[in-house]
Amino acid sequence: MAEARLKTNLDTNFIKLIAILSMTVDHVGSAFFPEYPAFRWIGRIAFPLFCYCMTVGMLYTHDIKKYALRLGAFALISQPFWILAFHADDIAGNLLNLNIFFTLLVSLLSVWGFKEKKWWLFAAGLILLNVINFDYAMTGLILMLIFYLCRNKPWLGAVIYAITYLPALWGGSLEDPLALKIGDWAIGFEIFALLALPFIYAHTRLNPRVSKWFFYIYYPAHLLVIFLIKMIL
Repeated sequence: MAEARLKTNLDTNFIKLIAILSMTVDHVGSAFFPEYPAFRWIGRIAFPLFCYCMTVGMLYTHDIKKYALRLGAFALISQPFWILAFHADDIAGNLLNLNIFFTLLVSLLSVWGFKEKKWWLFAAGLILLNVINFDYAMTGLILMLIFYLCRNKPWLGAVIYAITYLPALWGGSLEDPLALKIGDWAIGFEIFALLALPFIYAHTRLNPRVSKWFFYIYYPAHLLVIFLIKMIL
């Protein structure tokens, strides 16, 4: 299993806690404080961290099928809560507006196909991410490929990761309420994904003891809470 030895940060429980905290801030901002873009800026940290942890999981899991089945099961469980939390006004129109678990699942299987030279699986994931409405679309696959291919060259992974987000420096719009505006210059809010870099490439050794099921259950649970609060308000 020499291939799985990584030179990036393996403190994945700590990274996952940062990711779900960032995600929660993002979703709270989206649901209740859309006029304050800082919530969404903080939220840009979450997805790259989830993708990184999926890559580590792919390399270290003893059974990729069970890993994928868990992701798939919670993707299905989470879908109604995802729709209720953010699209309750048009449930039927958002049935195929798929939550982040689906994106992570397809990206995971596609990169695993790349790793195992099962090119049909890689191609299938690539096609699915382009033709179905997945949250974050192709971004998950791109990030996981960077983390996998540069797993033993963290400096190169960090550079390529940063380069993928640099276009946001000049890709923002002054009409976008989420953009960072400096005078007449608008920076796309994707630039805040660079804040995930230290968690991936700096070695932390906090190793909090958290059940793996917590991370799966938290996603649909926090969506349900958001929906209930919106109903009350």
